Amino acid sequence: MNKLSILVLHGPNLNLLGKREPNLYGNVNLEAINRFLNEEATRLGVNLTAHQSNQEGQLVDWIQQAWGQHDGILINAGAYTHTSIAIRDALLGTKMACVEVHLSNIYKRESFRHHSYIADIAIGQISGFGAESYRLGLWALVDYLQKNREGLRLLDLLSIKKYWIWQ
Repeated sequence: MNKLSILVLHGPNLNLLGKREPNLYGNVNLEAINRFLNEEATRLGVNLTAHQSNQEGQLVDWIQQAWGQHDGILINAGAYTHTSIAIRDALLGTKMACVEVHLSNIYKRESFRHHSYIADIAIGQISGFGAESYRLGLWALVDYLQKNREGLRLLDLLSIKKYWIWQ
């Protein structure tokens, strides 16, 4: 069986982590987050690819390119969480499992941050745990995908059994 492959997408301004508003986002930079995500992926036995962009169109392109290359998407769309129908539509179009993560608790912040265009199409949302939100999101996504993959195998076996019974 092939290893699961996870695409991690970091949205706008996340390249400034460790410098930008450490009281909200902590002191950990994006390089450190990607490093511990890769270490965790190795422990979980999955492949992981991470990208960051401040450009909405680039994030959409990566989501579309993920189709057929990755099994799931872990996304922190940053401010695009609250504004981007394009990212939502791209995620819907790929029909891939997705977990939304945020460093800060978006529901304890300004009211405009309380709405997410991603939350209702994601399998889950994790926010407010700082950099740990990414690890929790990765665990949740991998768990979901493994259960789904096992379920599909079971369905395949049941279909084969049914086929043989009816033949």
